[in-house]
Amino acid sequence: MTTKMRKLFWKTWNFLIHEDSVYSFIADAILILLIGKFILFPGLGLVFGNDFPIVAVISGSMDHHNAEVDEWWSENSRYYEHFNISSSDFNEFYLSNGFEKGDVLIIKSTPEDQLAIGDIIVYSVPYRNDPIIHRIVSLDPIETKGDSNQGQISFETAIPYNQIHGKAIFIVPYIGWVKVGAMELIGII
Repeated sequence: MTTKMRKLFWKTWNFLIHEDSVYSFIADAILILLIGKFILFPGLGLVFGNDFPIVAVISGSMDHHNAEVDEWWSENSRYYEHFNISSSDFNEFYLSNGFEKGDVLIIKSTPEDQLAIGDIIVYSVPYRNDPIIHRIVSLDPIETKGDSNQGQISFETAIPYNQIHGKAIFIVPYIGWVKVGAMELIGII
C-alpha cells in the first residue's frame, strides 16, 4: 500500500469513526444499511437456509400482553381446543408467552416433515407485502393462528409448504422497533 493510499484510508476512517458531523452520521448510516442489505442478510440467509433469516414483528397478533400463560390460556383456550391442543401442550410450545411488536425473530429453514404443532413459522401470502408470523395449529393441512387473534384469518387454513420461509429459533426483544418506527413514520403500517 502506498503512502498516499494509507493517508486516504486513515482520513476516511477518521471521517467515519471519529468525526462528529451530520455528513459523517449520514455516511455511517448508509454504510450500515449497505453492509446489512448486501452482506449481513444474505450471509445469514445462507447460514439459515432461507430468504427471511431475520424478521421484525410489525403487528400484535402474537402478543399476550404480559399475561401469564395460565391466565392467557383461560381466555383463549376455546380457539386451541378446536385443534385438540391442551393447556399442557401449549405450555410446551416455543414462546408460549407469545412475543411483541418490535421483537425480532431469527428464522431457520425447516423441512416440512420436521414442522410441528406449536412451531412459529414465517410464511408469505400472495396478496400481502409482509410475511406472516404465526403459530402452527394443524399439520394436515398446515394451518396457523395468531395467538392474540380471535380466530383464524382465511389465508391461515391451508398454507402450502412452498410459502413457508422457516420457523422461529431465537428471539431478540425490541430491536425491531427501528424498522417498525420507520414504517410507522412513513405510513406503511
